[in-house]
Formats: sequence, structure tokens, C-alpha cells
Amino acid sequence: MSSGKKFPDWTEDSPKKGSYRSIFKWGAPDKYKHPNHRLYAMMKDVFQMTDDDFKVKQKEGNEPVRVNQPIQLKPDQIDVFANIVGHENVQFDDYSRVKFASGKTMEETLALRNQQPGPVADVVVHPRHKKDVQDSVAYCNEQKIPIYVYGGGSSVTLGLTPVKGGITLVMSTHMNKVIEFNEINQTITVESGMMGPDYEKALNQAPEIFKAKRRYTCGHFPQSFEYSSVGGWIVTLGSGQQSSYYGDAYDLVLSQEYVTPVGTFKTHHYPATATGPKVNDIMKGSEGCYGILVSATLKIFRYMPENCRKFSFIFPNWENTLDAAREISQAEFGMPSVFRISDPEETDVGLKLYGIEGTVIDQMMRLRGFKPMARCLFIGQADGHQEYANLVKNQVKTICGKYNAMYLTGFPVKNWEHGRFTDPYMREDLQDYGIMIDTLETGVTWDVLPKLHQAVRQFVKSRPKTICMTHASHFYPQGTNLYFIFIAKLNDIKMYKDFQNGIIEHIAKHGGSLSHHHGVGKMIAPWMESHLGKEQMDVLRALKHHFDPNNIMNPGGTMALDV
Repeated sequence: MSSGKKFPDWTEDSPKKGSYRSIFKWGAPDKYKHPNHRLYAMMKDVFQMTDDDFKVKQKEGNEPVRVNQPIQLKPDQIDVFANIVGHENVQFDDYSRVKFASGKTMEETLALRNQQPGPVADVVVHPRHKKDVQDSVAYCNEQKIPIYVYGGGSSVTLGLTPVKGGITLVMSTHMNKVIEFNEINQTITVESGMMGPDYEKALNQAPEIFKAKRRYTCGHFPQSFEYSSVGGWIVTLGSGQQSSYYGDAYDLVLSQEYVTPVGTFKTHHYPATATGPKVNDIMKGSEGCYGILVSATLKIFRYMPENCRKFSFIFPNWENTLDAAREISQAEFGMPSVFRISDPEETDVGLKLYGIEGTVIDQMMRLRGFKPMARCLFIGQADGHQEYANLVKNQVKTICGKYNAMYLTGFPVKNWEHGRFTDPYMREDLQDYGIMIDTLETGVTWDVLPKLHQAVRQFVKSRPKTICMTHASHFYPQGTNLYFIFIAKLNDIKMYKDFQNGIIEHIAKHGGSLSHHHGVGKMIAPWMESHLGKEQMDVLRALKHHFDPNNIMNPGGTMALDV
């Protein structure tokens, strides 16, 4: 437990093997990121805590995992799966059953800290290839055994919870390979269990691995990049932190191959076709409810980091920031890849997190009238051809100047970049002392954005001693997303769920989508019919009935398709 640090004694030991903490801890077991002294001071101030409050940790989850849910499958049924994938690829020990039933929602984390795991599968199965998946699905359909799918395990919507037991297929163990690289078409086909870093590395090293003429990039970098799979990006309609230029997962996927209870099919990878409604589009975002995604063909992009142009600005207020962001999105000179604006409260926290508060840059901002809790930070980056990247940066600077923004150089972007994948590591530090940090996001059009932002913030701030940070990071000519990050002294699951539900209801009430890039899962499903309407839900349920007549694919409320 001891870290050698003076205070607080943030945990730096790897979680105990077989413990609950080893399941809910974010990222690598031996990797940590602690709040810096500025954030620590802010937490004490907001939550009226003292150093004494940080001397004793709360439930850390170091206990060994135990399951009180008996296995419902018969021994001969388990033997069938062992014969399909090999005995070494079938697990039914307590730890595996909990690990592969758990995502990264705050609800799951709090439950595991209290040694109260949610529903688990009877058996965990690690398919080696497509035929293993086909045989497993066929047998489950015959026996009416529920099937759940696990990729990287980073779901934040209760998307992995095996409500009905059955089996969980873990795609990332073996089905993580490149099937085909096509430089002529600038595409790659991979198995769905391939993890983000391996995917990007293969593209960056295309000349060495595939004898390609150029290096490439996937262009998709969600905050969960290091611990999420390509298949997970597709079936939850994910967005990367550079989506404003490269596109969301929906835009990147050209074709997919699925194994369903009624058969296996692969969609075509034409760049465009007018052959009716596209089944390829229907399957994107299907979250394992229609079938198992086994492979996909995706667009790739030339990797030209030498052309990268970083820039950042500080605006005097949120209104000017929004006006500038909308003009950039609609001006048709191109789009930055990184494009992120923070509201006043997130800017205040961000300047602490990025180490800018108290520096010469901070002093210059204050002298020029950019006041704390009013000023707003914009960080950006342009990629692509050198002339294009220069054009984007120059046009952005012109527009930001029009709205009275001050140029801050690329320094804040570099600091943000340094922590873009590691900030979630602070979750455990804060939770050890009863401080909860979580997020909800929504897609929103420009015309309703100001009122939605105000209404949701007002609800979050109605809870005393609660931080509410908001940013937009995925931009389109018609709108953007709002990403609400809330921090509170809260460790009661029921109180947390009531608070979270209130935020979702305020988002829906004021014209936002239920989700922008995290999918639906079982968490947001209760709002789906009121959000989409009965007619659209009837279409989705009809597809469910076609592909999965026995309701074995991710049953139990995912996307509200079987309720």
C-alpha cells in the first residue's frame, strides 16, 4: 500500500491477484495516475475535507472474488463447449465468471468494492476462430442458452452484464488478428477482438508488416483506446478523440461479418451502393443483440505525424466559445482532428490538471481579462497533408480571434495529450476516499445546446458540493456532443443511481440524445422507447426477432429489445 509519497498515500501496489480490485481497477495493474497537488487542494475545498479525511481509506476491494450464483448449465453442456473450443478455453471459476461479466460503470465498481458482484455467466468461453463462434452459437440456439460478448471490458452502460446466465464469449483472447491489409483500397480487415494499441501499431508499421509503401493510422482514439477492441467500437457506435476529422466508428466501417442464430453473413465493402437500406448500417451499434461480430473491414488513413499542428485558445466566456466552434464546424475549410472546448468549470479544473494554473500563461490570461470561472479553453490539432493542416490552423486562429480569444500556443494540447488515456486512472484514488467521478454524454444540435447545458448543469449543481465539468469534443456542421463529468462525495449505490437517472432525464427532456458514443446497454435502455418512439422500436424488435428468434443474444434488457 505504501507508495513512498508523503501524503496522501495513494495506492501504487498492483491489485492482489484474484481480488475484486483487480477487476474494477482501470487499465494496467501496475499503472497509476494520481491527482496533482492543485486537484487535491480543490477536492478538499469543494468537499470540505481535511488531510485527516485522507488518512483512512474506505472499502478498497482487496478481498478474493467469491460467487454465490450456482452454475445452471449441465456438465454435459459444458463438455460440448470444451469440445468446440478446447478445454483450456473454457472457464467457470469464480474469478473468471465475475471478471468477464463486469464493465467499468460506477454502479459495477461500487458493487465490487462491496463484494457484491452482479449477475454472472455460467461459463466463460474463449473462441479461437469464426468456426468456434458458429458452433457455439448453433449449440446455444438449439439448447436456448443465453450468449453475452466480451471484447475489451470497457463498457460503461452495463452492456456486458449476463442477466440470464448462460455463456460469455471473450473475443479478444484469440480473435485479435489482421485478416487482410489492402493498400490499394486503403482498407484493413481485422477480427473483432483486436485491441486498439495492436490495431494502431499494425497500421503504423505497415511497411514492415505488410510491405506497404506508406504508414497508416486508424484515426479512432477513444479515451478507452488502450483497453477497448475494434469490435467494441463498432457495436457501440463509439467515437474517438479525433473524430471531427476522421469520423466516428459508424463512418469508418465499410463491411462486417456476423454469426447469428439464423446464419452467418458478410456485408459488401463497396465505398457506396444504392441497393436499398444497408444491413451493414443496421448492424452497427447492435451491441450483440442480433449476432456476434467476428470481423470488419475499415477505412484507414495515411499516418503523417510530421504535419501535425497543435493550437489552443482561451475565450472570455462560454457564449463566444460556442459561436466560434459552430463557425469552425460550418465554414467548410476542413476540420481539426482534435477539437475540444471546455465550459468555465471544466476549464478551471483543466488548467489545474494540465499544470497551467499559476504559470506565466495563467498570469497573462488574467492580466488580459480572462477571468477564472468565466474563461473557456479550446484545444485543437490539425492533421493530414501539410498544406491542409496549415490551412486549418490558420483559419481556426482567424475565427477564434474574431470572438476575442487569446492564442495559448500548443502547450496545453501537449499536456492534455500526455494524459488523454491515463486520466481515468484517478478514479480509484478518489473512490478510495469516497469521492465518485463519472460521466454521461449526449449528442445535441447547435440550437438547443445552450439551454440543455444550462439545465443539466443546474440539476447536477443542485446537489450540494458537486463538481460539474462539461466539454464538447466531437463536432459536426449541425451540432456537437456535450460530455458531462460529475464529481461528488458519494459511495451509496442507490443514491448514485437516482442521481444518474436524474441527469439522463434532464438530458432527454431538454432535447439531447440518450447517448453520443457509449452505446445503450442496459443502463440507458429504460428511456429508449420514449426517446425513439414505438414505431422505431418496433422495427428494431422485429430485426431482433428475425436474427434471434429464441432471444439468446445478449438478453435481459439491452437496448430495450426484449422487454
